[in-house]
Amino acid sequence: MIGGAAAATPDFGPCPLRDARHAAARKSGSAAAAVGSRRGSEQRTLQAAPSPLGKLGPDSTLALGDGAVRGRLELGVSVRGGRSVASRQFHEGALRVLRPHYLDESGQVCYVMVNPGGAYLGADLFLIDVEVESNAALLLTTQSATKVYRTPGSFAEQRMRVRLGEGSRLELMPDQLIAYREASYRQNSHISLHPTSSLVMAEVITPGWSPDGASFKYEEVRLRNEIWIEDADGAKLLALDNLLIRPPLNDVTGMGFMEGFSHLGSLVVVDPRVDQALADEMHHMTRDFDAYTGVSLTRTIAGSTGLVLRSLSNSTEELNTLLGVCASVLRERWFGQAPLNLRKY
Repeated sequence: MIGGAAAATPDFGPCPLRDARHAAARKSGSAAAAVGSRRGSEQRTLQAAPSPLGKLGPDSTLALGDGAVRGRLELGVSVRGGRSVASRQFHEGALRVLRPHYLDESGQVCYVMVNPGGAYLGADLFLIDVEVESNAALLLTTQSATKVYRTPGSFAEQRMRVRLGEGSRLELMPDQLIAYREASYRQNSHISLHPTSSLVMAEVITPGWSPDGASFKYEEVRLRNEIWIEDADGAKLLALDNLLIRPPLNDVTGMGFMEGFSHLGSLVVVDPRVDQALADEMHHMTRDFDAYTGVSLTRTIAGSTGLVLRSLSNSTEELNTLLGVCASVLRERWFGQAPLNLRKY
């Protein structure tokens, strides 16, 4: 998925922008067999494409369902007294955050999201709104894995809106998403960044336990990330990343899908310091893991570039370690911070 020679981005499942023209991902010879090219049926990454659905933007809402709002969380972070603090905080229903803490002397604040209900069920809708103001830094994680159980009648959904101000930074590092038997889950994230802001976002998807021991008993997992760069000239679409896995409709264990693996990990990085050299370095680092990995780059908008890493494995721990190593390199190199050690368990 890293690019030197141009190659068409593979299609995976239905997408509202299926017929839109889009820029080809830059490919690197070091990842000729990377996830997203030969093995890329799990993902679809589009860049700056006109939408047949009409206007899209940082304030757009992708209303894919009308489930009851089970939880709502709003969090705003700004700089005060040399460190980042909450300037706005609101929660209701089955979402909240624990009291803030600081892992080091950098001033970056860490918040842990909690779902007291313990799981997502059918027709549940969770809304999350996060704003990191100018020069503030936020590490946002979860208390435990996100579990999606049977969803008869309708899917569970999480909608997240993120806005990053000038010189701000967000690390979004949740625990794994576990989809159990007959679960259907959709996650829609709309992210707006200033050209000078920094985003690191990780995600691991694992199949939950089923009585017969089979891995893919869930109905559907759909993750959609819409990433915009916004400056004085307006908002421009950097990437539209649509991941769709539907085991009942396809043999996802075979060639062109999960390739015999059961777990999938993703790392998305948007920062002015992202370039081809970093993509090649990330791909080289992943060779030491029991996983099959590829990396791709978006185009550059207003000096900011996106990197998407996809990895297939049969182990949650392996993927968490792989993504953590990659994120730790960026923490140390860009911000002088030690690797994350959240010690949740």
